[in-house]
Amino acid sequence: MVIANFGGLFLQFGSIIDVLFQLENLGFFAFVLPFLLVFAIIYGILQAVHIFGDNKAVHIIIGVVLGLMSIRLPFFADFLTEITPRLGVGLTILLTLLILVGLFTPKKSTNTILWILFSVGAIIAIVVIVQTSNVLGYLGIGAFSSEIIGWIVMIAVLIGVIVAVVAGKGEHGGDEGYGSLWPAIIGQGKSHSK
Repeated sequence: MVIANFGGLFLQFGSIIDVLFQLENLGFFAFVLPFLLVFAIIYGILQAVHIFGDNKAVHIIIGVVLGLMSIRLPFFADFLTEITPRLGVGLTILLTLLILVGLFTPKKSTNTILWILFSVGAIIAIVVIVQTSNVLGYLGIGAFSSEIIGWIVMIAVLIGVIVAVVAGKGEHGGDEGYGSLWPAIIGQGKSHSK
């Protein structure tokens, strides 16, 4: 076990779990990470849209101000604490589907599969937001039970399958082959070589 002294503040480090608990006790997850997240998002948006020109100092000041204002009240940290694990699970499900579909998808049905994956991502986003809102009490207690969410997901999957079958019958031509979804996802598309 390592004991570190930071200006009279003694921290004990025995394992990574101990380090994470120490960081949590210091407010790292409740204040520092939410501040950095808001700052990075605001700064990135301002850099991309050039509302204030290319003046990075103004972008930094606006990002810092909005980041500090966002952590002033605890409900933002509570929201991030609840939504982040659910978002991680949702992204893992979507990534797994993306990998499996990319391996076994014929080239002619790429657009249909992308729409289905987009629909699955939208369903995951709705489920994540609804579950987070239920935990935090934003929608009222019991507004959406697990049974209702299950029915919504089942209906959406059924609609997605119907759309895939109908769209698959309407597509003509195209090369047969599997594993063609990856170029469309990473933006390579068709090659322009003659």
